[in-house]
Amino acid sequence: MSELWWQWLDMAPEQWLAAALVLALGTFVQRATGFGLAVVGAPLLLLIDPRLVPVTLVVMGFSLSLLVLRRFRRQVQLGEIGMALVGRVPGNLLGLWLLVSAPLAVLKWLIAGIVLFAVLVRLFQFRVPVNRRSMFLAGVVSGVFGTASAIGGPPMALLMHDMPPDRIRSNLAAFFLITSSMTLATLAVAGYVSLWHLGISASFLPAMLLGQALAARVAGRIDQKLLQWSSLALCSVAAIGLVI
Repeated sequence: MSELWWQWLDMAPEQWLAAALVLALGTFVQRATGFGLAVVGAPLLLLIDPRLVPVTLVVMGFSLSLLVLRRFRRQVQLGEIGMALVGRVPGNLLGLWLLVSAPLAVLKWLIAGIVLFAVLVRLFQFRVPVNRRSMFLAGVVSGVFGTASAIGGPPMALLMHDMPPDRIRSNLAAFFLITSSMTLATLAVAGYVSLWHLGISASFLPAMLLGQALAARVAGRIDQKLLQWSSLALCSVAAIGLVI
């Protein structure tokens, strides 16, 4: 039975375990600091098995958003992210074109660049005027990045960082819940989602739940600055490792 399982997964046990640990770590970081699943996961998963990006990360992001939204749903203000959701439509199509047309080497550079951009946004807390135009553009960029690499958070985080923390979490969770569905539909129509992707994603759900539970128990005892700097360093090393 065990051999049949690994044959169906088409992945060596050590690869699966490494990917599960990456997803647990990404979930832990996101639960503790507000971001991290895709930013930590995309470059590391691409090194482990390129087939895991972007579909598996999109499914994990959808599942994690469900968990977050259960807790913070009362803080959601859909009006604040409406134009970003509109912008995701052309952004998804552009991201799909990039995924289809760009070779793997280009995608590695793209993901490394997105991750380092996310690190810079987190470090320097850039301020951008928040209006309908900037929300729409953030949605477009989020769609391109999210469809090509599953990293759709940095453009939205750039606009939302002045909001109260709980509202950031709730609005981002609502945004990702909706846009993950849009991205999965886009990728499925293009033939990028298979039963293998759904099965391997389901096999990683316990790792995600473990990271979530661990963060809920211990994250409050860890110095937030140390946790943030450690996660940013990990993201940077992973991104640089992709292109070396």
